Amino acid sequence: MIRDAESCEAAGRFLVIRETGDTKTDIPDLARKLEDAFDRAYTPWRDAALKLQIQPGSELAHMPTMSTYASDFGVMLAWVEIVEQLVKETEPATVACEDPWLYRALASLDGVKSDPPPNIAAKRLRFFSRGFLARSLAALRCVIAMMRTRGHLHAPAQASWVLVYGHPDSNAEGFDAYFGDLMKQIPNLRRLMHTDCPAGYALDLARDGRTHALHAWGNLCTALAMPFARWKPDVSGFEPATRWLVERAAAIEGRGGSAAMTRWQIACHENWLKKANPKTVAWPWENHPWERDFSRQARRNGTKTLGYQHTVVGRHMYNQGADANLDGTESIPDQILLNGPSYKEDLRGRGIPAERMTVAGAHRIGAKGLPKYDPAGPVFLALSNNPSFARQMIEACRPLASKDRPFIVKDHPLSPYPVTESENFDLTRKPIPELPPMRALIYCTGTTGLEGLLGGVPTYRFIPEGGVALDILPKGMSPISVSAGELAAALQNPPGAANHAEAADQTAAFPPPDMNVWISLLSDERTNSTND
Repeated sequence: MIRDAESCEAAGRFLVIRETGDTKTDIPDLARKLEDAFDRAYTPWRDAALKLQIQPGSELAHMPTMSTYASDFGVMLAWVEIVEQLVKETEPATVACEDPWLYRALASLDGVKSDPPPNIAAKRLRFFSRGFLARSLAALRCVIAMMRTRGHLHAPAQASWVLVYGHPDSNAEGFDAYFGDLMKQIPNLRRLMHTDCPAGYALDLARDGRTHALHAWGNLCTALAMPFARWKPDVSGFEPATRWLVERAAAIEGRGGSAAMTRWQIACHENWLKKANPKTVAWPWENHPWERDFSRQARRNGTKTLGYQHTVVGRHMYNQGADANLDGTESIPDQILLNGPSYKEDLRGRGIPAERMTVAGAHRIGAKGLPKYDPAGPVFLALSNNPSFARQMIEACRPLASKDRPFIVKDHPLSPYPVTESENFDLTRKPIPELPPMRALIYCTGTTGLEGLLGGVPTYRFIPEGGVALDILPKGMSPISVSAGELAAALQNPPGAANHAEAADQTAAFPPPDMNVWISLLSDERTNSTND
């Protein structure tokens, strides 16, 4: 039975209750079942994505690129599978769902009975209005940024460039948050700031005389069209449940300015490629919509493209591959520069040819120090950037804190979460290298778990309810996955010094940058380099 429930979150979290006579109980292991179903959602998501990529406008959307960070389409497919399995069981179950699109998708399944669905027209209107306003404001900001950075148009031709996002850790003294001190190592290398970078910050970075803002290559015609730039998929030909979920994805993406900014980025880099005619471009590669277009246009322009692996690649990074691209490797950079060799297997499994991958070393992760292990130390709780997941982690861990097992809690630096300290449950702002040695590390999303494994600390990956915490760790580096109900038992007898596996090989995940590789690819200077 599908019922509306205003108490559920609109993001798709809903309540599933098993009914046995007069008794109502929670479905056991629902968090794990959701994650397992999400793993199986890869193929139906890919099939839908390839169908949608044929349609005009899909190049502006994240769902057709299978971006698990930017779209929860896979989670919605997972909920549909769970309900399909419940239908096949003999005992009845009730599902309470507030999301109007997901509700209709579930109600369309064979064997499902449902109440009247929640109102959808008001939400559609609200999302549309909000999206038009967001895209209009984005267009205004882009025009202002274009005018402020117009002087950056005078860029040298046939140069080598790094194309980067506006990370706050970058500076005008030769350091870049994505490429380290590469600009110091290669004096003729130039830096181009992505259109996500505010004009003021780009102008500040341009004090080095080698940084330019991509905004400068925009034009008014594109800006005027930005308020109307949105993904409008044709859902005919899909099964009813998938059709509702695609419409949901389009509505959610349409409530923001993402499509407009992608349109602006594409126009800017198209003009820049034609006028600056760069020799080589490297950027933090994640295979987003603008990156696929950039790879195609650069190839036609005769520009060599280098996609530098952005942080880590694991089993849930569905978009980082060629198998979900309609044109396969045509929209993949000429070379994928890996942080380390441990990522080759994941990417090869997603259709990236081995000859298109080169190990170049890590500029970002592992350089600042790793956590240390002490069986008598505190438990380190690294909160997720997802507020719902962070709340669940605190609720599960706070009762486990004691004098003999204190907890140190740290929220995500870019997504602060209010943490109320209590006895033996302390908040910290210190980076990992400054923390005391720890008996265990608990994380949910992000790369903190990998740092724990590399440091030899027993590492637990928290499985939340109502959503999927993306597993981005490479094969061969697996933490202990635990739900809230399993955490107490897991911490009671953690793997200790005698039976804890040796720390993962950091050289396989994040070896130091191989400057011979970088110089050979981005500079006229040649050295003896050995590519893996």
